[in-house]
Amino acid sequence: MSEETPAPSVPYAASDDPLERVRAMIRFTPQAKAIGLEVTRIEPARVWGRVPYRPDLIGDPESGVIAGGVITTFLDTICGTAAVAAMEHPTTVATIDLRIDYMRAAEPGRDVLAEAHCYKLGRSIAFVRAVAYEDTSDNPIAHVACAFMINSSEGRKMYANMRKKKS
Repeated sequence: MSEETPAPSVPYAASDDPLERVRAMIRFTPQAKAIGLEVTRIEPARVWGRVPYRPDLIGDPESGVIAGGVITTFLDTICGTAAVAAMEHPTTVATIDLRIDYMRAAEPGRDVLAEAHCYKLGRSIAFVRAVAYEDTSDNPIAHVACAFMINSSEGRKMYANMRKKKS
């Protein structure tokens, strides 16, 4: 019987290819999988993506408009991937703040595109902006500004940063 190699603690950090790292991150995010999020392009600290229009993503059956929660999930995830794409040594991130401005409804029947840029990467926090649109970012559906906590305990034992109980 052969032994299986355990999955790495950060499943998307295994590849040296930034695009593959980000695509793996998407595969390990259930909400991103559920909305069909695709990463279409990546550069250092920048990620572009797409959510294909599907009937199960409609929020208003009368208008056929994609639900606002889909747009929020899309932007949150694409921003997190931009934060990871900005790192020399990728690790996990967690959203600590997200502010979204909806500017108009998405057009029914159209895929939603987005581009995200990690404009400041600190030791423990990454700051990212993104915009969702159909054709060009000049006519945005929504704009978001996010902050992400960067996992600073990568490689440490679980609970290593927890306080010890006083005796």
